[in-house]
Amino acid sequence: MSQSRAFITEGWKVQETNEGCLNELSFAVKDVFAIKGHTASAGNPDWLATHDPATNYATAIKRLLKRGATLVGTTVTDELMFSLNGENVHYGTPENPNAVGRIPGGSSSGSAAAVAAGVVDFAIGTDTAGSIRIPASYCGVYGFRPTHGAVSTEGVIPLAARFDTVGWMARSASVLKKVGEALFEKDQTQARFKTIYVPEDALALVSEEVAARFERELQAVSGSLNIEYMKLSEDGLATFMNTFRGLQGYQIWQTHKDWIIDVQPTFAPDIAARFNWTSTIPAEGQEKAVRQKKVLRKQVEMLLGKHGLLAFPTSPNVAPLLNTGPEKLENHRTNTFKLTAISGLSEMPQATMPLLEVEGLPVGFSLLAGRNMDAQLLSYINELETAGVAK
Repeated sequence: MSQSRAFITEGWKVQETNEGCLNELSFAVKDVFAIKGHTASAGNPDWLATHDPATNYATAIKRLLKRGATLVGTTVTDELMFSLNGENVHYGTPENPNAVGRIPGGSSSGSAAAVAAGVVDFAIGTDTAGSIRIPASYCGVYGFRPTHGAVSTEGVIPLAARFDTVGWMARSASVLKKVGEALFEKDQTQARFKTIYVPEDALALVSEEVAARFERELQAVSGSLNIEYMKLSEDGLATFMNTFRGLQGYQIWQTHKDWIIDVQPTFAPDIAARFNWTSTIPAEGQEKAVRQKKVLRKQVEMLLGKHGLLAFPTSPNVAPLLNTGPEKLENHRTNTFKLTAISGLSEMPQATMPLLEVEGLPVGFSLLAGRNMDAQLLSYINELETAGVAK
Protein backbone atom coordinates (compact mmCIF):
# COMPACT_ATOMS: atom_id res chain seq x y z
CA MET A 1 0.00 0.00 0.00
CA SER A 2 1.06 3.60 -0.58
CA GLN A 3 1.43 6.28 2.04
CA SER A 4 -2.30 6.96 1.69
CA ARG A 5 -3.22 3.24 1.70
CA ALA A 6 -4.99 3.95 -1.57
CA PHE A 7 -3.40 1.27 -3.74
CA ILE A 8 -3.88 -2.43 -4.35
CA THR A 9 -0.89 -2.49 -6.72
CA GLU A 10 1.56 0.32 -7.41
CA GLY A 11 4.97 1.13 -8.79
CA TRP A 12 3.86 0.59 -12.37
CA LYS A 13 4.88 2.82 -15.26
CA VAL A 14 2.63 1.77 -18.10
CA GLN A 15 2.98 4.25 -20.94
CA GLU A 16 2.13 3.86 -24.62
CA THR A 17 3.31 7.22 -25.92
CA ASN A 18 4.84 10.43 -24.64
CA GLU A 19 2.69 12.52 -26.93
CA GLY A 20 -0.91 13.61 -26.53
CA CYS A 21 -3.12 15.84 -24.39
CA LEU A 22 -2.35 13.79 -21.26
CA ASN A 23 1.41 13.62 -21.72
CA GLU A 24 3.34 13.77 -18.42
CA LEU A 25 0.17 13.11 -16.39
CA SER A 26 0.07 10.05 -14.12
CA PHE A 27 -3.10 8.20 -13.20
CA ALA A 28 -4.40 5.35 -11.08
CA VAL A 29 -7.32 3.03 -11.80
CA LYS A 30 -9.98 1.61 -9.53
CA ASP A 31 -9.36 -2.15 -9.28
CA VAL A 32 -12.35 -3.09 -11.43
CA PHE A 33 -10.90 -2.30 -14.88
CA ALA A 34 -9.30 -4.79 -17.24
CA ILE A 35 -5.54 -4.19 -17.34
CA LYS A 36 -3.48 -6.57 -19.44
CA GLY A 37 -1.81 -9.21 -17.26
CA HIS A 38 -3.54 -8.04 -14.08
CA THR A 39 -6.45 -9.67 -12.23
CA ALA A 40 -8.88 -7.10 -10.85
CA SER A 41 -9.97 -7.85 -7.28
CA ALA A 42 -13.22 -5.84 -7.27
CA GLY A 43 -12.32 -5.28 -3.61
CA ASN A 44 -12.82 -8.91 -2.60
CA PRO A 45 -10.21 -11.72 -2.29
CA ASP A 46 -12.71 -14.39 -3.38
CA TRP A 47 -13.38 -12.49 -6.59
CA LEU A 48 -9.63 -12.23 -7.14
CA ALA A 49 -9.17 -15.98 -6.59
CA THR A 50 -11.92 -16.99 -9.01
CA HIS A 51 -11.02 -14.79 -11.99
CA ASP A 52 -8.17 -14.77 -14.50
CA PRO A 53 -5.82 -11.98 -15.53
CA ALA A 54 -7.09 -9.69 -18.26
CA THR A 55 -5.77 -10.29 -21.77
CA ASN A 56 -6.27 -6.68 -22.82
CA TYR A 57 -7.01 -3.21 -21.49
CA ALA A 58 -10.45 -1.77 -20.85
CA THR A 59 -11.45 0.65 -23.60
CA ALA A 60 -11.24 3.69 -21.33
CA ILE A 61 -7.71 2.76 -20.23
CA LYS A 62 -6.62 2.30 -23.86
CA ARG A 63 -7.83 5.79 -24.69
CA LEU A 64 -5.92 7.34 -21.79
CA LEU A 65 -2.70 5.52 -22.66
CA LYS A 66 -2.99 6.52 -26.32
CA ARG A 67 -3.16 10.14 -25.26
CA GLY A 68 0.06 10.03 -23.29
CA ALA A 69 -1.01 9.30 -19.71
CA THR A 70 1.07 6.98 -17.52
CA LEU A 71 -0.66 4.30 -15.43
CA VAL A 72 0.99 3.80 -12.04
CA GLY A 73 -1.27 1.30 -10.27
CA THR A 74 -4.70 0.13 -9.17
CA THR A 75 -6.67 1.47 -6.22
CA VAL A 76 -8.85 0.12 -3.42
CA THR A 77 -12.60 -0.17 -3.93
CA ASP A 78 -15.50 -1.24 -1.75
CA GLU A 79 -16.39 -4.90 -2.25
CA LEU A 80 -17.95 -5.36 -5.69
CA MET A 81 -18.41 -1.58 -5.73
CA PHE A 82 -21.46 -1.90 -3.47
CA SER A 83 -21.02 0.91 -0.92
CA LEU A 84 -20.59 4.66 -0.62
CA ASN A 85 -18.34 4.50 2.46
CA GLY A 86 -14.94 3.34 1.20
CA GLU A 87 -14.19 1.05 4.15
CA ASN A 88 -12.78 -2.31 3.01
CA VAL A 89 -12.22 -5.06 5.61
CA HIS A 90 -9.96 -7.06 3.28
CA TYR A 91 -7.61 -4.49 1.76
CA GLY A 92 -7.84 -1.68 4.28
CA THR A 93 -9.52 1.70 4.19
CA PRO A 94 -7.71 4.45 2.26
CA GLU A 95 -6.85 7.47 4.38
CA ASN A 96 -8.76 10.63 3.60
CA PRO A 97 -5.95 13.21 3.30
CA ASN A 98 -8.30 16.19 3.61
CA ALA A 99 -10.49 14.85 6.41
CA VAL A 100 -8.25 12.83 8.71
CA GLY A 101 -10.08 10.24 10.78
CA ARG A 102 -13.06 10.21 8.44
CA ILE A 103 -14.13 7.85 5.68
CA PRO A 104 -12.90 8.55 2.14
CA GLY A 105 -16.22 7.64 0.56
CA GLY A 106 -16.79 4.83 -1.89
CA SER A 107 -16.75 2.85 -3.87
CA SER A 108 -13.94 4.67 -5.74
CA SER A 109 -12.26 5.32 -2.39
CA GLY A 110 -8.67 4.61 -3.37
CA SER A 111 -8.94 6.73 -6.50
CA ALA A 112 -10.15 9.74 -4.50
CA ALA A 113 -7.52 9.27 -1.80
CA ALA A 114 -4.67 8.95 -4.32
CA VAL A 115 -5.71 12.18 -6.06
CA ALA A 116 -6.24 14.07 -2.79
CA ALA A 117 -2.84 12.96 -1.51
CA GLY A 118 -1.14 14.19 -4.68
CA VAL A 119 0.15 10.70 -5.53
CA VAL A 120 -1.31 10.91 -9.07
CA ASP A 121 -2.56 13.70 -11.33
CA PHE A 122 -5.92 12.03 -11.87
CA ALA A 123 -7.67 8.76 -11.19
CA ILE A 124 -10.33 6.68 -12.88
CA GLY A 125 -13.22 5.00 -11.12
CA THR A 126 -16.82 4.01 -11.67
CA ASP A 127 -20.00 5.72 -10.57
CA THR A 128 -23.28 3.82 -10.31
CA ALA A 129 -24.98 5.42 -7.31
CA GLY A 130 -22.46 8.13 -6.46
CA SER A 131 -19.15 6.27 -6.31
CA ILE A 132 -17.17 9.09 -7.93
CA ARG A 133 -19.17 12.05 -6.67
CA ILE A 134 -19.30 11.12 -2.98
CA PRO A 135 -15.60 10.25 -2.45
CA ALA A 136 -14.68 13.38 -4.43
CA SER A 137 -16.88 15.42 -2.08
CA TYR A 138 -15.49 13.81 1.08
CA CYS A 139 -11.85 14.05 -0.05
CA GLY A 140 -12.05 17.59 -1.41
CA VAL A 141 -11.26 16.98 -5.10
CA TYR A 142 -13.00 17.47 -8.42
CA GLY A 143 -15.10 14.55 -9.65
CA PHE A 144 -17.11 13.85 -12.79
CA ARG A 145 -19.85 11.36 -13.65
CA PRO A 146 -20.54 11.54 -17.42
CA THR A 147 -23.73 11.09 -19.39
CA HIS A 148 -24.62 7.40 -19.27
CA GLY A 149 -22.93 5.77 -22.27
CA ALA A 150 -20.70 8.74 -23.11
CA VAL A 151 -17.61 6.78 -22.01
CA SER A 152 -17.23 3.08 -22.77
CA THR A 153 -17.61 0.63 -19.87
CA GLU A 154 -16.16 -2.23 -21.95
CA GLY A 155 -13.69 -4.15 -19.80
CA VAL A 156 -15.15 -2.90 -16.51
CA ILE A 157 -16.61 -5.25 -13.88
CA PRO A 158 -20.31 -4.29 -13.73
CA LEU A 159 -22.42 -3.51 -10.72
CA ALA A 160 -25.67 -2.50 -12.43
CA ALA A 161 -25.20 -1.78 -16.13
CA ARG A 162 -28.35 0.32 -16.29
CA PHE A 163 -26.55 2.95 -14.17
CA ASP A 164 -22.82 2.13 -14.40
CA THR A 165 -20.55 4.89 -15.71
CA VAL A 166 -16.79 5.45 -15.93
CA GLY A 167 -15.90 8.60 -14.01
CA TRP A 168 -12.75 10.42 -12.98
CA MET A 169 -11.23 12.75 -10.38
CA ALA A 170 -8.51 15.38 -10.33
CA ARG A 171 -7.24 18.24 -8.17
CA SER A 172 -8.00 20.81 -10.88
CA ALA A 173 -10.81 21.52 -13.31
CA SER A 174 -8.30 21.86 -16.15
CA VAL A 175 -7.06 18.27 -15.72
CA LEU A 176 -10.64 17.04 -15.30
CA LYS A 177 -11.44 18.64 -18.68
CA LYS A 178 -8.39 17.15 -20.39
CA VAL A 179 -9.33 13.65 -19.23
CA GLY A 180 -12.84 14.15 -20.59
CA GLU A 181 -11.47 15.20 -23.97
CA ALA A 182 -9.51 11.95 -24.06
CA LEU A 183 -12.38 9.70 -22.99
CA PHE A 184 -15.43 10.96 -24.89
CA GLU A 185 -16.07 8.76 -27.87
CA LYS A 186 -18.14 11.17 -29.95
CA ASP A 187 -18.68 14.88 -30.37
CA GLN A 188 -20.59 16.52 -27.55
CA THR A 189 -23.41 19.02 -27.74
CA GLN A 190 -22.15 22.60 -27.53
CA ALA A 191 -24.43 25.31 -26.14
CA ARG A 192 -24.07 28.11 -23.64
CA PHE A 193 -25.71 27.78 -20.26
CA LYS A 194 -28.23 30.48 -19.35
CA THR A 195 -29.91 29.45 -16.09
CA ILE A 196 -28.91 27.71 -12.86
CA TYR A 197 -31.79 25.95 -11.15
CA VAL A 198 -31.53 25.30 -7.43
CA PRO A 199 -33.76 22.44 -6.21
CA GLU A 200 -35.09 23.45 -2.80
CA ASP A 201 -35.95 19.81 -2.04
CA ALA A 202 -32.26 18.96 -2.43
CA LEU A 203 -31.18 21.78 -0.13
CA ALA A 204 -33.62 20.51 2.50
CA LEU A 205 -31.61 17.26 2.72
CA VAL A 206 -28.29 18.83 3.73
CA SER A 207 -27.06 20.20 7.03
CA GLU A 208 -27.69 23.85 7.85
CA GLU A 209 -23.96 24.58 7.68
CA VAL A 210 -23.61 23.01 4.24
CA ALA A 211 -26.71 24.83 2.94
CA ALA A 212 -25.39 28.17 4.22
CA ARG A 213 -22.00 27.72 2.57
CA PHE A 214 -23.65 26.56 -0.64
CA GLU A 215 -25.69 29.77 -0.76
CA ARG A 216 -22.53 31.84 -0.25
CA GLU A 217 -20.80 30.19 -3.23
CA LEU A 218 -23.85 30.08 -5.50
CA GLN A 219 -23.62 33.68 -6.72
CA ALA A 220 -19.97 33.33 -7.69
CA VAL A 221 -20.58 30.01 -9.47
CA SER A 222 -23.57 31.39 -11.37
CA GLY A 223 -21.74 34.46 -12.67
CA SER A 224 -24.01 36.12 -15.22
CA LEU A 225 -26.42 33.17 -15.34
CA ASN A 226 -29.93 33.52 -13.98
CA ILE A 227 -30.71 31.71 -10.71
CA GLU A 228 -34.11 30.11 -10.22
CA TYR A 229 -35.26 28.17 -7.15
CA MET A 230 -37.68 25.31 -7.75
CA LYS A 231 -38.63 21.78 -6.61
CA LEU A 232 -37.90 18.56 -8.45
CA SER A 233 -40.30 16.53 -6.34
CA GLU A 234 -43.04 17.13 -3.78
CA ASP A 235 -41.93 14.12 -1.72
CA GLY A 236 -38.42 15.30 -0.91
CA LEU A 237 -36.84 13.26 -3.74
CA ALA A 238 -38.06 9.99 -2.19
CA THR A 239 -39.47 8.88 -5.56
CA PHE A 240 -36.09 9.49 -7.19
CA MET A 241 -34.31 7.42 -4.54
CA ASN A 242 -36.81 4.55 -4.38
CA THR A 243 -37.04 4.21 -8.16
CA PHE A 244 -33.27 4.19 -8.45
CA ARG A 245 -32.67 1.72 -5.62
CA GLY A 246 -35.30 -0.73 -6.83
CA LEU A 247 -33.95 -0.84 -10.38
CA GLN A 248 -30.32 -0.88 -9.29
CA GLY A 249 -30.79 -3.53 -6.60
CA TYR A 250 -32.66 -5.92 -8.87
CA GLN A 251 -30.03 -5.67 -11.59
CA ILE A 252 -27.16 -6.11 -9.11
CA TRP A 253 -28.56 -9.46 -8.01
CA GLN A 254 -29.21 -10.59 -11.59
CA THR A 255 -25.62 -9.68 -12.45
CA HIS A 256 -23.84 -11.36 -9.54
CA LYS A 257 -26.17 -14.01 -8.13
CA ASP A 258 -24.61 -16.97 -9.96
CA TRP A 259 -21.12 -16.14 -8.71
CA ILE A 260 -22.33 -15.46 -5.16
CA ILE A 261 -24.35 -18.69 -4.98
CA ASP A 262 -21.51 -20.75 -6.46
CA VAL A 263 -18.53 -19.25 -4.59
CA GLN A 264 -20.19 -18.22 -1.30
CA PRO A 265 -17.73 -15.33 -0.91
CA THR A 266 -16.81 -13.76 2.40
CA PHE A 267 -18.24 -10.25 2.53
CA ALA A 268 -18.11 -7.62 5.24
CA PRO A 269 -21.42 -7.69 7.20
CA ASP A 270 -22.80 -4.53 5.62
CA ILE A 271 -21.95 -5.68 2.09
CA ALA A 272 -23.45 -9.12 2.76
CA ALA A 273 -26.63 -7.48 4.04
CA ARG A 274 -26.94 -5.41 0.86
CA PHE A 275 -26.56 -8.43 -1.39
CA ASN A 276 -29.09 -10.33 0.73
CA TRP A 277 -31.51 -7.45 0.25
CA THR A 278 -31.04 -7.42 -3.53
CA SER A 279 -31.90 -11.13 -3.63
CA THR A 280 -35.35 -10.33 -2.24
CA ILE A 281 -36.35 -7.80 -4.92
CA PRO A 282 -39.04 -9.39 -7.12
CA ALA A 283 -39.20 -9.06 -10.90
CA GLU A 284 -42.75 -7.82 -10.47
CA GLY A 285 -42.68 -4.07 -10.35
CA GLN A 286 -39.58 -3.63 -12.50
CA GLU A 287 -41.54 -2.57 -15.58
CA LYS A 288 -43.41 0.00 -13.51
CA ALA A 289 -40.11 1.28 -12.12
CA VAL A 290 -38.69 1.59 -15.64
CA ARG A 291 -41.69 3.68 -16.66
CA GLN A 292 -41.25 5.85 -13.56
CA LYS A 293 -37.57 6.32 -14.42
CA LYS A 294 -38.53 7.57 -17.89
CA VAL A 295 -41.03 10.02 -16.40
CA LEU A 296 -38.45 11.44 -13.96
CA ARG A 297 -35.78 11.64 -16.66
CA LYS A 298 -38.14 13.51 -18.97
CA GLN A 299 -39.00 15.90 -16.15
CA VAL A 300 -35.36 16.85 -15.63
CA GLU A 301 -34.75 16.98 -19.39
CA MET A 302 -37.58 19.45 -19.91
CA LEU A 303 -36.30 21.62 -17.07
CA LEU A 304 -32.69 21.84 -18.22
CA GLY A 305 -32.79 21.47 -21.99
CA LYS A 306 -29.43 22.48 -23.45
CA HIS A 307 -29.09 25.71 -21.50
CA GLY A 308 -29.85 24.85 -17.88
CA LEU A 309 -27.83 23.62 -14.91
CA LEU A 310 -28.90 22.14 -11.57
CA ALA A 311 -26.84 23.28 -8.60
CA PHE A 312 -26.84 21.59 -5.18
CA PRO A 313 -24.40 20.26 -2.54
CA THR A 314 -22.88 16.95 -3.59
CA SER A 315 -23.34 15.31 -0.20
CA PRO A 316 -25.53 16.12 2.83
CA ASN A 317 -22.59 16.82 5.09
CA VAL A 318 -18.88 16.26 5.60
CA ALA A 319 -17.49 12.74 5.57
CA PRO A 320 -18.65 10.64 8.55
CA LEU A 321 -16.07 9.47 11.06
CA LEU A 322 -14.38 6.12 10.51
CA ASN A 323 -16.22 3.15 12.02
CA THR A 324 -19.45 5.09 12.51
CA GLY A 325 -22.21 2.60 13.32
CA PRO A 326 -24.78 1.80 10.62
CA GLU A 327 -27.66 3.18 12.67
CA LYS A 328 -25.95 6.59 12.88
CA LEU A 329 -25.22 6.53 9.18
CA GLU A 330 -28.74 5.68 8.05
CA ASN A 331 -30.19 9.19 7.75
CA HIS A 332 -27.01 10.46 6.11
CA ARG A 333 -27.01 7.52 3.68
CA THR A 334 -30.69 8.01 2.78
CA ASN A 335 -30.23 11.70 2.06
CA THR A 336 -27.07 10.95 0.06
CA PHE A 337 -28.98 8.52 -2.16
CA LYS A 338 -31.69 11.10 -2.76
CA LEU A 339 -29.07 13.53 -4.04
CA THR A 340 -27.12 11.06 -6.18
CA ALA A 341 -30.25 9.51 -7.72
CA ILE A 342 -30.98 12.69 -9.69
CA SER A 343 -28.07 12.10 -12.08
CA GLY A 344 -28.49 8.33 -12.01
CA LEU A 345 -32.11 8.37 -13.14
CA SER A 346 -31.77 11.26 -15.58
CA GLU A 347 -28.56 9.78 -17.09
CA MET A 348 -27.08 13.29 -17.06
CA PRO A 349 -23.52 14.46 -16.35
CA GLN A 350 -22.64 15.82 -12.93
CA ALA A 351 -19.48 17.59 -11.83
CA THR A 352 -18.55 18.11 -8.19
CA MET A 353 -16.17 20.90 -7.20
CA PRO A 354 -14.33 21.25 -3.84
CA LEU A 355 -15.86 24.63 -3.02
CA LEU A 356 -17.61 24.11 0.32
CA GLU A 357 -16.03 23.78 3.75
CA VAL A 358 -17.53 23.07 7.15
CA GLU A 359 -15.17 23.41 10.13
CA GLY A 360 -12.19 22.86 7.85
CA LEU A 361 -13.67 19.75 6.18
CA PRO A 362 -14.59 19.55 2.48
CA VAL A 363 -18.01 19.18 0.86
CA GLY A 364 -18.60 19.25 -2.88
CA PHE A 365 -20.62 21.77 -4.88
CA SER A 366 -22.36 20.01 -7.77
CA LEU A 367 -23.50 21.17 -11.19
CA LEU A 368 -25.63 18.84 -13.29
CA ALA A 369 -26.23 19.49 -17.01
CA GLY A 370 -28.43 18.00 -19.72
CA ARG A 371 -27.54 14.74 -21.43
CA ASN A 372 -24.50 14.92 -23.72
CA MET A 373 -23.60 18.33 -22.34
CA ASP A 374 -20.51 16.84 -20.69
CA ALA A 375 -17.90 18.83 -22.60
CA GLN A 376 -19.73 22.10 -22.03
CA LEU A 377 -20.09 21.35 -18.32
CA LEU A 378 -16.38 20.61 -18.01
CA SER A 379 -15.59 23.81 -19.91
CA TYR A 380 -17.82 25.79 -17.57
CA ILE A 381 -16.13 24.62 -14.38
CA ASN A 382 -12.76 25.14 -16.06
CA GLU A 383 -13.80 28.74 -16.70
CA LEU A 384 -14.74 29.07 -13.03
CA GLU A 385 -11.30 27.83 -12.05
CA THR A 386 -9.61 30.24 -14.46
CA ALA A 387 -11.66 33.10 -13.01
CA GLY A 388 -10.59 32.15 -9.50
CA VAL A 389 -14.03 31.00 -8.35
CA ALA A 390 -13.08 27.32 -8.17
CA LYS A 391 -9.64 26.57 -6.76
